[in-house]
Amino acid sequence: MTEVFTEKLVIRGGSIAAGHGVKQGYAEILMDMLKPRGINVINVSRFQDNSFDGVWSFPTDIEPHCPENLLIHFGIDDTFFPVYRSEFKENLVLMVRRARRLFSSRIFLATSHTFDDPYDMESVNIFYRVIREVSLDLQCTMIPVHTYWAGYLQDKGLTNKDLVLTDTRYPNEIGHRVYADVIMNHLDSMNSLPG
Repeated sequence: MTEVFTEKLVIRGGSIAAGHGVKQGYAEILMDMLKPRGINVINVSRFQDNSFDGVWSFPTDIEPHCPENLLIHFGIDDTFFPVYRSEFKENLVLMVRRARRLFSSRIFLATSHTFDDPYDMESVNIFYRVIREVSLDLQCTMIPVHTYWAGYLQDKGLTNKDLVLTDTRYPNEIGHRVYADVIMNHLDSMNSLPG
């Protein structure tokens, strides 16, 4: 039997969005959650891609899908590989403006998790602030995963190491479930998706 989808949600990001190091990443979890609502989740994220890759591959990765909903999730690969703050901001702006011009998509910009190492946290916070700035400036919906993540840790009495792999840049399976929950909460709260 052929699936009938009424909308698409395209996810474009780097290693975390690609589900690096786990059997089921948050994109696959969202696929399972949204399929009954007629939403086709298309994940075009790749390991170690940063925002430059997002810009360069936009015509081949995103444009053919003409998505009604676009989730852009970069930042961690940009932070650690590294990309300058100003470059990251410009790349996000380019992707958002191109999507608006071509599809009039609902656009979501997501942050990532928190880090125990204060130097790592300071570095990623620079990129999280950029995501907030672009979201405000271009009227996108920001999904502050790091805020929800911190609250989840406190509520459950956990630490970051309970939700990440040995390489703390990448969430484990439980961490991906946390990502999926906060993203789904924001999709629902914005009444953006059918169902």
